[in-house]
Amino acid sequence: MSQASSTAQRAFQIWKAGVRAVDSETLVSQAIQVTDQELTICGHKIPLKGHERLLVTGAGKAGSGMAAGVESALRGSSLSERTSGWVNVPADCVRPLSKIHLYPARPASLNEPTAEGVYGARQILQKMSDLQPDDICIVLISGGGSALLPAPLPPVTLEDKQRVTRLLMSSGATIQELNCVRKQISAVKGGRLAQAAGCRQLFALIISDIVGDPLDLIASGPTVADESTAQDALQVLQRFVSDPAQIPDSVWSILKSEQTPADPQKSVSQATVFNQIIGSNATALEAASEQAQALGYEVYSLGSANEGTAIGTGVELAELCLQLQAGTGPVQRPACILSGGEPVVDLSSSPNPGKGGRNQELVLAAMERLWDESLSGFCILSGGTDGEDGPTDAAGGILDELSLKRAHERGLDPALYLRDHNAYPILAATGSLLKTGATQTNVMDLRVAIVD
Repeated sequence: MSQASSTAQRAFQIWKAGVRAVDSETLVSQAIQVTDQELTICGHKIPLKGHERLLVTGAGKAGSGMAAGVESALRGSSLSERTSGWVNVPADCVRPLSKIHLYPARPASLNEPTAEGVYGARQILQKMSDLQPDDICIVLISGGGSALLPAPLPPVTLEDKQRVTRLLMSSGATIQELNCVRKQISAVKGGRLAQAAGCRQLFALIISDIVGDPLDLIASGPTVADESTAQDALQVLQRFVSDPAQIPDSVWSILKSEQTPADPQKSVSQATVFNQIIGSNATALEAASEQAQALGYEVYSLGSANEGTAIGTGVELAELCLQLQAGTGPVQRPACILSGGEPVVDLSSSPNPGKGGRNQELVLAAMERLWDESLSGFCILSGGTDGEDGPTDAAGGILDELSLKRAHERGLDPALYLRDHNAYPILAATGSLLKTGATQTNVMDLRVAIVD
């Protein structure tokens, strides 16, 4: 960003406004109010007389900020003294809190289940099962929770689950398809975490990272009864896996059995569960739009439901920029195109994929499309609102006329890097990486395209 044009700096300002609007600590602290007599969570009023303890659990990339938001809302109240908790978060999001323990369940930028995550999940399950009927439980759920809260159903091992997860992700499976399989081989996902609670009331505060905000898919729905079946999971595996031997026998044995163990449809939870979404991609898009308008741009929003491929989305944004320059776009210049969602990268066509993430690949695809064009005063920015993009230290990428010029001067052909899904090196060489560090929120990706 230090070498970015003024157009790129404005694009980053718009992107930051969107991320700031879904600050996890703020969203949670606004959702909770407490007096000496009453606790209110998203409008639900709970008289505190007779309630002994408040347990806060959960998992997700936004877990650190969400936990801090709970403590902020309770600070100074008598309930704060009776509050404890355990939340699984990425290692770079751990910080000391007074009541809630933040546990490093995986390394930074490794979005996979780990042995540490399994340990943390077991701690959470034990704490929830120890609750008494009059206790209260708040579960904090955000994107990344699936990998941060792993509890494989025996005989499935952690290694088995990692193998299946990696295979599906590298084959281009959507997050919905991935979660469908993960829920069927988990002791916490698909509503099974809520079943462990010994209390009568459980409140799940959720920051959505999935298109359409489906409660059962966000972090694989640990507090939402699973409507998918083992047969659905089998169909996902059969669609993406050409050789059945690639899937561990333990996974096949569970999915092909007549009844999946601990099926939430066949088990009744003691707790009454209230699931509430408190932040989403639409929240971020709205704030980004307001910032863009304040900077003098006419805004055209593609909405939060953008999926498809990263390459296709990058080309689409580049085409829109060319149309805006030609005066044939959907709005007049100076213009800002906004979009959200989560496209996929299909690595199956590359035997040795390189380094990068979907946002970086999207920006690289836009670079290739604009390679032989004369476009000035433009910027295309794509970044994960969590500050992560694939197994890298970048949140995404940012392309402007200066970085495009640097690629030309250094003879870096974007087509060659795109072929190998190797976006990180070329974006690093041209000053096009977007690095923000962990933002402690997660509402999918946010993209900003500007033509001045």
